[in-house]
Amino acid sequence: MRKARTIFVCQSCGGQSPKWLGRCAECGTWNSMAEEVAAGLAVDASPDGVGGAAPVRLVDVPVQSTEVRYPTGIGELDRVLGGGLVVGSVTLIGGDPGIGKSTLLLQMADRLARNGRPVLYVSGEESIQQIRLRADRLDVGSDALWLLAETSVDRVIEAARLQAPQVLIVDSVQTLRSEALESSAGSVGQVRDVAGRLMASAKQTGTATFLVGHVTKDGAIAGPRVLEHIVDTVLYFEGEKGHPYRIIRTVKNRFGSTQEVGVFEMKGYGLAEVPNPSELFLAERSHGSSGSAIIASAEGTRPILVELQALVTHPAAGMPRRTANGIEPGRLGLLLAVLDKRVGLAVGGQDVFVNVAGGLCLEEPAADLGIAAAVASSWRDRVIDARTLVFGEIGLAGEIRAVPQAEIRLREAAGLGFTRCVLPKRNADRIGQPPLEMIGVENVHEALEVLGVR
Repeated sequence: MRKARTIFVCQSCGGQSPKWLGRCAECGTWNSMAEEVAAGLAVDASPDGVGGAAPVRLVDVPVQSTEVRYPTGIGELDRVLGGGLVVGSVTLIGGDPGIGKSTLLLQMADRLARNGRPVLYVSGEESIQQIRLRADRLDVGSDALWLLAETSVDRVIEAARLQAPQVLIVDSVQTLRSEALESSAGSVGQVRDVAGRLMASAKQTGTATFLVGHVTKDGAIAGPRVLEHIVDTVLYFEGEKGHPYRIIRTVKNRFGSTQEVGVFEMKGYGLAEVPNPSELFLAERSHGSSGSAIIASAEGTRPILVELQALVTHPAAGMPRRTANGIEPGRLGLLLAVLDKRVGLAVGGQDVFVNVAGGLCLEEPAADLGIAAAVASSWRDRVIDARTLVFGEIGLAGEIRAVPQAEIRLREAAGLGFTRCVLPKRNADRIGQPPLEMIGVENVHEALEVLGVR
């Protein structure tokens, strides 16, 4: 088999070289040259244009009345996918090793196979005997689930063509290699070429394809970020070590929203769906302790109530420490500065520790007021009422800004027994018939006075 001509391309600036260089001659970046197939060298231009695609007017494109989707059998996964699998789509799942990616996909494959949709599960890391042992632990055993241990993308595509599955799972994309490249499996060029060929195969055959990608801290091995522009959907599996909860987030989705999250709990028999995350995250919250506040985070169309914990103490020695688990450390520093300057809470010289109970990571600014309330509660050693909910964004002037989806946050809190909510005044003015008592506030000073921690 004749191999295609390859070149080395800098992954930082795009500079090219016919041979590998330790340092890019264009931008000077070290260890950035990756082998790739030279574009256009294997394609002969046809003089008459036969085989080329012709332009089509937008109004002449037929419209499908319904999307070609089908459920995976796992509700939380369907949520983040936008309602189910799309025929011919390519989905990338990234996450740290051991987080549960293979477990989730094997459970999904079993449910799809039991519903009459053949699945081909390709593993480049485990033998089929090892997969069978894990399948027995997860109680997976459908007749329509096929296994293949292979590291050649050519043989994987050929096996998929002969088997004709409706769903193809590749675990993982870093273990496959293309014969067109000399580099080893897992290199940037190999990963890009393998993903491109699997994408082309999925579009031609209509096979919904899942790719597993590992994420490393230093980025030495090509991870999912190299593939994000190729695939249709990118999912990230998150979870804190020591916590059984797993969060799956949508980073990119050509067929649905990127705001949804799915929540799972890791158990002995595999991953279990969590249909009501708020109840789960609040199950072990402390009552009667200072430094605790309940906030409502809107993740997509579903609100999640979580406990924010703060501990403010005098520094033992040296510089004061700032530790944030589940929130951005820079955001914590900003809020502490606002409390010091706008409210007069002298917490700048204290050790401050903030934690989101349950291992959830909060990204939206609506958690600002909850963080400030928990810090003030710990510093003043005053308890916030256990049935009071808080949320709102804090500006640098100390003002409380409105946040979206306030009504669904209130409905979720009322369903869990909360009786009062401290929220931005602009949000409170727009809600006609609230399900619980609302107290609208305009600034942090007023909010802390209402909560009794000023």
